[in-house]
Amino acid sequence: MAGHLNIGQGVDWSVPWLDSVRDAGIEIISGDDWRVALNARASRCNLRNYLGHPIRFIPQEQLPAGQSYEAHISQTGEVPTRDNLHDFFNALVWFSFPQTKVCLNAQQFAQISRLGIGQSRGAVRDAVTLFDENAAILAVPDNQVGRELVQALREHQWNQLFVQERTAFMAHADVLLFGHALMDKLVRPYKAITAHTLVCWVDENYAHLAPSQRRAVLDQQLATQLAGQALLPSAFLPLPVLGVPGWWPDQDAAYYADVTVFRPKRK
Repeated sequence: MAGHLNIGQGVDWSVPWLDSVRDAGIEIISGDDWRVALNARASRCNLRNYLGHPIRFIPQEQLPAGQSYEAHISQTGEVPTRDNLHDFFNALVWFSFPQTKVCLNAQQFAQISRLGIGQSRGAVRDAVTLFDENAAILAVPDNQVGRELVQALREHQWNQLFVQERTAFMAHADVLLFGHALMDKLVRPYKAITAHTLVCWVDENYAHLAPSQRRAVLDQQLATQLAGQALLPSAFLPLPVLGVPGWWPDQDAAYYADVTVFRPKRK
């Protein structure tokens, strides 16, 4: 089935939260068939899974009956992709963070092979699914400024993080979205949308890199981090994404005082 011509056409590609997938997204929707364009780019980028199979995006109905989604990607390199924005954004993330996507798929398949598919995924699969669907990456320098920003986030000190230290956050912190469900929700943004956020410590040269270089640095670091130890839900910090400075208008002190969104940390 040919990809619909209008996939992604209603997306505002100028918004800052789509920085991580903007280039690929605009290229793909400019073609006559978005799935053909996805596969052409995947071939050009030499995307492969952890077994070396080339990544290809296939219609969902080509997933064999009884075969799990993650197992099929692992065994064939074929990514079942429905004709919707949710799966379209998932495909785009493969271009921005290919090593991380490969690592997540490997972890999912390892857990499925060991534990099977039951009513409960288990802690590792839960964490991997959360990351794949709803993650943001917070890149901060491994220095005093970065550590203070992360500590304020850990303690839900929203006024300190986004008002008092707003200039420091904008100068030193970089937020990139990874989760494709998160991107899908933000097509129609509302204030309460919250990401599961993973901190990546970077060196001070990171701030001087081009966007594509930043993505490559984070992709390598995330893949190494995830390969080194199993991801668990406790690794994430909640971040209301429309609180990121510059991501929404009228971000004054009253905006961040809304405790239904910017919640105090539980005692």
